[in-house]
Amino acid sequence: MTRADTAKILAMLAAEYPNSFTKMDENTKMVKLELWCNEFKNDSFESVYTAVRMYMESGADFAPNIGQLRKRMRMQTEQAEMSEGEAWALVSKACRNGSYGYKKEFEKLPPIVQRAVGTPEQLKEWAAMDESTVQSVIASNFQRGYRSIRERQREKENYSPALKSMIEKTQLSMGREPLLEANE
Repeated sequence: MTRADTAKILAMLAAEYPNSFTKMDENTKMVKLELWCNEFKNDSFESVYTAVRMYMESGADFAPNIGQLRKRMRMQTEQAEMSEGEAWALVSKACRNGSYGYKKEFEKLPPIVQRAVGTPEQLKEWAAMDESTVQSVIASNFQRGYRSIRERQREKENYSPALKSMIEKTQLSMGREPLLEANE
């Protein structure tokens, strides 16, 4: 998005939410324009504009922040997420063949479900357990872990590419492997 596009978006927000902008001096308005230009420079005007319209039609009383718009931008393109129950159904099915084919079954699982399971060996362990324990205790613990991983992934998806890059550089400078994976 260009600087002019960003100025149009902010003018639109100022018209819709005048109370959010009236106390800003000119310097603060310029800083806001620069911040938004930087944050949305890799995004299309149409995507940001649509997110603003979605936000405005939600009935909010105050102008959105960058994170609120990023969330709506993600909503425009995201696919339906797998529920905890659907994820567990895949794991439960994989456990049925987990005694011998646990590695192959693990590889068939979507990446987010693999993260919630942990390792192929975990499938093998669950396959060897009592079915009622697996379908109650293990299922409950898996679904809680899956929910947590899904929430962290959603949060990461709201980050701009620039912020993701900054986080990765910081992690690398500390001698750590980047926590934000490219496919997240």
